[in-house]
Amino acid sequence: MLFNDLFREAYRTVLVKGSDEPEYLPASDPEGLAQVVFAHGYYASALHEISHWCIAGEHRRTLHDYGYWYCPDGRTLKQQQAFEQVEVKPQAIEWLFSVAAGSRFHISADNLSGVGAADEERFRHRVRDQAGEYLEQGLPPRAQRFFDSLATFYGTGEILEERWHEDARRIAPLYSESGHSQEN
Repeated sequence: MLFNDLFREAYRTVLVKGSDEPEYLPASDPEGLAQVVFAHGYYASALHEISHWCIAGEHRRTLHDYGYWYCPDGRTLKQQQAFEQVEVKPQAIEWLFSVAAGSRFHISADNLSGVGAADEERFRHRVRDQAGEYLEQGLPPRAQRFFDSLATFYGTGEILEERWHEDARRIAPLYSESGHSQEN
């Protein structure tokens, strides 16, 4: 509802529940609506797919799945490294959406039957760093609008920073060179 209220008219885009695989479907004609399709009605899937939409440029929003490649679960190490590279920003945005909505975020290397994460700790910290940068400098414009809408709707604005720090310690704690946690 929040996404559709914000973006249906201005961007001719709606969020819709799908089945197995999430995807982005551009409008098929000038009067049509593009669709951000999330999997099985899962809230986290919706937030993740919205995060991709929020950073896709105007041209990419004319392409199926924004024109990105996608290798299914079972990726090789090289494929997984490429996947992790492009997932930092969307997962950072999804994380902030989750904090604003008061829902629990889980980082995802999305490669359960493959080699797993190429470097899980590094990936977690890259996502954390990017999310922290977004909090300090602002999100991309569409993401900021949706983030603000979530915080207002769920009443989390007053506690966002506190919840972010708690979640950051849970997801990707910082360690000193001695290997001890810096956040206790």
